[in-house]
Amino acid sequence: MRKLTVLIFTLFTASFCYAQEIADHAIGLRLGDSDGMGAEVSYQLRLGDNNRLEADLGWRNSNKVDAFKLTGLYQWVWNIQDNFNWYVGAGGGLGSWSYNETIAGYKYKDSGTFFFAAGDIGIEYNFDFPLLLSLDIRPELGFTDEYRDGLDLDIALGARYQF
Repeated sequence: MRKLTVLIFTLFTASFCYAQEIADHAIGLRLGDSDGMGAEVSYQLRLGDNNRLEADLGWRNSNKVDAFKLTGLYQWVWNIQDNFNWYVGAGGGLGSWSYNETIAGYKYKDSGTFFFAAGDIGIEYNFDFPLLLSLDIRPELGFTDEYRDGLDLDIALGARYQF
């Protein structure tokens, strides 16, 4: 068991040594959601050789619920091979939602605000021209109301212009 722990620690530490340089700025779209359709305008700001901040302003539409949310994540980026990277991150966000449904002629409406904690893990490919494609999963743990209580697994494809 001790040998396995030392091996995992060595591999994890070595992954920090091979970080690929990331772009100073990237802006684009992140498309997807766990249930329904969602779109986010995404901005990434490089902070160091292998870390960055990501801010996303998004809209979600699923099961008669519309939501707007703002997400912020701190990410670490490591090189897999050549232009392939993988990354992990942590952060959170806040948003608002509205529910509209008509059942048997009666209109039901409700709305509220929420906040959440989020993680992020994904892979990305840096093309030789300024395009970055990514695929990630973002577990979000919601708080404060019935719409966002519990765990939501947000899976999305991202396309960003790097500058």
